[in-house]
Parts: sequence; C-alpha cells; structure tokens
Amino acid sequence: MAEPQSYANHRRFEPLQHFFVTPVLMVTAIAALVLAFKHPNLHSLWMALLAITVFLLAMQVRVYALKVQDRVIRLEETLRMQKFLPEDLLARSAELTVKQFVGLRFAADAELPQRVREALDEKLSGEEIKKRIQTWRPDTYRV
Repeated sequence: MAEPQSYANHRRFEPLQHFFVTPVLMVTAIAALVLAFKHPNLHSLWMALLAITVFLLAMQVRVYALKVQDRVIRLEETLRMQKFLPEDLLARSAELTVKQFVGLRFAADAELPQRVREALDEKLSGEEIKKRIQTWRPDTYRV
C-alpha cells in the first residue's frame, strides 16, 4: 500500500505529460528552430512555427486543466466551509484567494476553521497553509 499523502509527498507528476509529451515537443521546437536558422527557407521556417505552435498548444491545454481544477476546488471548499466554519469566518471566506482555497483543501474538517482564520488574518500563501496543516486530508483526484 502507498504511504499516506502528506505535504512532503503531495505533489504529483503525470508521467505522459511531464516526462514524454512536454520534453519531446520542447526538443522538437528547439531542433526545428535550429534547422530554420541554419537553413532558412519557407519549409524550415514553417516547420519551426508549427513545432512551436504545437508545444504552446500542449502547454495551454495543461494550463486550462489546472484552471478548471482550481475552480472545482474553490467550489468544493466553499461548500465544505458552509458546513464547518462559524458564521464570522464564513462571512469572510470570500476574501480567500484561489491559491488559499487550493492549500486549504488538504486540511481536515476539524482543522479547517483554524487554518481559514490564519489564512485570512495572516494573508498566508497556499504553500504556507499546507505547511501548517496538522491532519492531512488527502486529495488523490488531482490533474
């Protein structure tokens, strides 16, 4: 069985994206640019433009997935906060940034009010929030 998720091991790599698609497209774009500079003609310039475009498209698709994930996290955490936060904190929860919501998703239900109060009062970053969490609530459905 895998070890329980914690701050130390919560980051996730998507092997196909991180170790194959991105490196291959990056190397292809660089190689196409080098070829276009060494042998400038319409074909080599077009291939360089195409390679750069495909690389940027892959990066944009990844960014879109992460933005959608952040929106879902914000929605899930807003619903969870309605259940576990006292009224004073619930009223202030609209002040939280997306990165703070992302950090708070790992806090256990019992710990959530304390972490929200700290995030708001001390203007903590998502990383600072995660480092303070005592009881980790795993999230294994990340993109």
